Amino acid sequence: MTSYRTLLLDLDDTLYPSTCGLWQAIGDRILAFMTERLGIPADKADVLRAEYLHSYGTTLNGLRIHFQVDPYEYLTFVHEIPIDDFLQPDPKLRAMLANLTQKRVVFTNSSHYHAERVILRLGIVNEIDQVIDIIALDFTNKPEPEAYRKALSLAGEQNPTACIIVEDRFVNLIPAKSLGMTTVLIGDSQKHPQVDFYINRISELTSVVPNLNDGPPSSEVG
Repeated sequence: MTSYRTLLLDLDDTLYPSTCGLWQAIGDRILAFMTERLGIPADKADVLRAEYLHSYGTTLNGLRIHFQVDPYEYLTFVHEIPIDDFLQPDPKLRAMLANLTQKRVVFTNSSHYHAERVILRLGIVNEIDQVIDIIALDFTNKPEPEAYRKALSLAGEQNPTACIIVEDRFVNLIPAKSLGMTTVLIGDSQKHPQVDFYINRISELTSVVPNLNDGPPSSEVG
């Protein structure tokens, strides 16, 4: 029986439904940054964004490499979104997280500022123990394997097999699985050998993953 100590939770399109439109709004801000701040034509910006996401895992790191953008300027710009227009408090999510004994860590390619705003709006501030963002990762982002190793270190987890990770992007679970983490894919039922469990919404996590409530208290992590 697996005893989990650390729960790594992706943020966007994972802690909230992908249908709410928030990620689309962020995508629009990313394209606006590329066109307004960098002068990239709109039709080319959309193509470049897709290319950078595929090659580097984030648009940001593609722009850092090819356009030498200031990452802090970029993150501030793209996350200036009226969060309350897209998200509502989620009592089911709060109750599910509150019943877990694992250390509950948000692990995101976004900024800490954006993560905090989302967590606050969802009403789960007291149910999240730590946020590991792109800045804490020194801009090494998922799915780069080093991002996962850094996240484990920052979370104080020495054993990847005691960690479960939840993501909405299959590609971000491949390095996690190779390290020995238990993987959960949200919103996609297509079968992959690197995915251990599938859920439609984050609130289903404890009903689908056996033994998730059997781990030691989060204070014992490490």
